[in-house]
Amino acid sequence: MIHKTVTRPRATRSRSRRVRVGAALATAVAVAATMVGCGTPQSAPAPPGSAPPAPAEPAALTGANVNTWLDGLLPAALARTGVAGASVAVVRDGETLTARGYGHADTGVGDAAAVPVDPDRHLFRVGSVSKLVTATAALQLVQSGKLQLDTDIGEYLDFTVPRRYPQDVTLRHLLTHTAGFEERIAGLIGATGTDVDLRAALINDPPEQIYEPGTVPAYSNYGNALAGYLVERASGLRFEEYVASNVLARAGMASSTFEQPLPPHLSDRMSNGYERAGAPAAPFEIVSTPPAGALSAPATDMARFMLAQLGEQVGEAPLLDAPTRELMQRPALDATSLGTLAEGPRMTLGYFDESRNGHRILGHGGDTRYFHSHLQLYPDDRTGIYLSLNSTGEGALDSHELRQAVLNGFADRYFPAEATQQVAGTQPVADVDPATAAEHAALAAGTYESSRAVRSNFLTMMGLVGRTTVSVADGNRLLFEPAPLSDSPALYEEVSPWVWREVGGQRTVAMRVTDGQVEAISFDSAFALLPVPAERDSALVLTVLAASTVVLLLVALSWPVRAIVRRRLGRAPRDRAGRTARILTRVAVAGTLLALAGWAVSLVSIMGLQDVSATSLRVVQLMQLIGLLGVLPAAVRLVDDIRRRTGWHRITGGVAVLLALAGTGWFAVEFMLLAPSISY
Repeated sequence: MIHKTVTRPRATRSRSRRVRVGAALATAVAVAATMVGCGTPQSAPAPPGSAPPAPAEPAALTGANVNTWLDGLLPAALARTGVAGASVAVVRDGETLTARGYGHADTGVGDAAAVPVDPDRHLFRVGSVSKLVTATAALQLVQSGKLQLDTDIGEYLDFTVPRRYPQDVTLRHLLTHTAGFEERIAGLIGATGTDVDLRAALINDPPEQIYEPGTVPAYSNYGNALAGYLVERASGLRFEEYVASNVLARAGMASSTFEQPLPPHLSDRMSNGYERAGAPAAPFEIVSTPPAGALSAPATDMARFMLAQLGEQVGEAPLLDAPTRELMQRPALDATSLGTLAEGPRMTLGYFDESRNGHRILGHGGDTRYFHSHLQLYPDDRTGIYLSLNSTGEGALDSHELRQAVLNGFADRYFPAEATQQVAGTQPVADVDPATAAEHAALAAGTYESSRAVRSNFLTMMGLVGRTTVSVADGNRLLFEPAPLSDSPALYEEVSPWVWREVGGQRTVAMRVTDGQVEAISFDSAFALLPVPAERDSALVLTVLAASTVVLLLVALSWPVRAIVRRRLGRAPRDRAGRTARILTRVAVAGTLLALAGWAVSLVSIMGLQDVSATSLRVVQLMQLIGLLGVLPAAVRLVDDIRRRTGWHRITGGVAVLLALAGTGWFAVEFMLLAPSISY
């Protein structure tokens, strides 16, 4: 249910961020975000200025050819990355070409034998690929007239969704991740035995609306779960029951379910999930908002789902009529709300635009803690491919990169660019004169953070991680460090007004500018980069925070040292003048250091998708508040020392302490550490 996060990686290896945020969203929100999120495929970026590969002849897309290719790729890849097992399916022209299992669904414990993956028997958790089922269910009800795409969702809901903007929030916004909600992490995935109550999950501590609806792509599990709840409200059935009867059964997916825990007849068919191949099997994961990522399915059922999405009748009845299916598969928002962002990658009503080599590709990825999946359709070529892994692998990015290798390898092998075709990104033909391109590039220069973020509480500080720097290169090109959806830099060239294409690659980004200021850069269908305000510049913030922390640590360490020195040298204790201010300042220093330690521990837990109690967070906030209020006694102490001329060393120390408390206090206020809301 995560979207791989989605969120976008960091510049340098330390920047492993959204690209595979699993229990690693290499830094927080990204981490958790991905967890039930969707991963977008991406090829390794070409070196700046490198030439694209020459178009190749497509291989014959037959079952035998695909099997040979997969057999030569996946076993070695699983061994190299430490992924326990994989399940794959490929469909073409109304039939399943192949469904293959690799590695193990159960690696065996003690004397128990390992169990190979069977693509027809073993269920894998598909994470946010589930959102395609949710979107299909919602569109069935649009087709029948029970839901309207552009009616405010308040007309259907029996509770109030938080809103900051007066504009309607519609089903169209929910399915395109443009309803404007901030990220939510807490309770996303629970342990076996966790109760599932979709309505309760939606009304308890809902996320804030931080963007105007329809204007900023920002991936949202909450928004998709709302779409699933609309299915409940319009159909009168539990979401799980509705999709079982109207989506899964219609597509012939008899072995698939959204139920948690699994029903008895499927429970012994579930593949184990692993951190890596040699790790113990993990317990069954409970997704708190089922529409966003609770589907469990074998590869053969996912093949049926792909065929049904391609318009083939493979079960009881078509999932959607032809006009509604076409509606689902075309871009769902235009320049009316997106402005020039509409020139870049856009969401359909559920799918990401993952086109490659000049072929239209619609896809969606998904991750839980342990399972990592992706589905792609080639609607114009009547083809689809699905891949799911039951382990994250030895490294945080391993499962993500393995999926990339399979998906991009499939496209390049069977649907390469044609020699006579002007493939997006391979031979950019600029439609912008160099002078204008230089002006646009100059506007773009700056630091950016992901639109998938938390802005209303302490997790605002996660925006410090995984930022992207954009600079001007060669006079009118843009250098992204790291490139969107990558951990390496890449050059982009403007090929039409406000649209840039990767030099030597196939990615595009689009920029929206208002009154000479960049508002957003879209780099993926449900993700955008937003400018970082000057006061939150990483260099400024981290310098202030690091310097302040070092000063406070040195001060705290000096207390016992000075006490020992005074005792050994027989010096008299300090006079009582200003004693109250000194004590309160020490309390503030201690409170600030405890708060910083508390935030660090809390963030590590949240990154691992471990819940942190409200009580713990409130205690940390109290310590932070004590530190902030300590600015007053620190100032009183400094003034008193100056007035009494206590010596330059004490005055210098007093200045340092005052500035350090002020610095950490500013950080706390700027990054919402003291915000009343601690919902995350």
